[in-house]
Amino acid sequence: MEFPTLDAQQRRLIQAIQGGFPIVSHPYREIGQTLGISEEAVIAGVTELQRLGIIKRMGIVVRHHELGYQANAMVVWDIPEAELPGLANKICAYPFVHLCYQRQRVIPEWPYNLYCMIHGRQRHEVLEQVGHLMTECGLRPYPHKILFSNRRFKQRGARYLPQSQAAAVTGT
Repeated sequence: MEFPTLDAQQRRLIQAIQGGFPIVSHPYREIGQTLGISEEAVIAGVTELQRLGIIKRMGIVVRHHELGYQANAMVVWDIPEAELPGLANKICAYPFVHLCYQRQRVIPEWPYNLYCMIHGRQRHEVLEQVGHLMTECGLRPYPHKILFSNRRFKQRGARYLPQSQAAAVTGT
């Protein structure tokens, strides 16, 4: 996808938000104060960037380690396609499941097609939660793997504007 042509204010807005929104009660107002525009103009600008397809989604990046969650596991399952929607909905209903989604299998190396993420403070807690899922959702017959993270990669939100273009706008 080619990056669309943006005006100077759109570039300044992207530069202001791509590092994350300020954690304050009125983040759009604060961004507006930084840019010298109104809160309403910031909201309208972000809305326009979404309409243009530049911003595809907005959310938070939770840094689990800083919150004390040291045992983080991706559990992968090999589920028959016909049973996938029902089992995925059951798994999603558990409050300790943070993500649950389907992916294509890579046969023959990787037969798993259902993924769920479980964060825990201790490894045994996560293993107990996986055990509950297996028993209560009827997952015991299906092959699975529990993949605990050993290393944390950089966690950050999307970067919409290459740093070189952002610097050209701001003069930094």
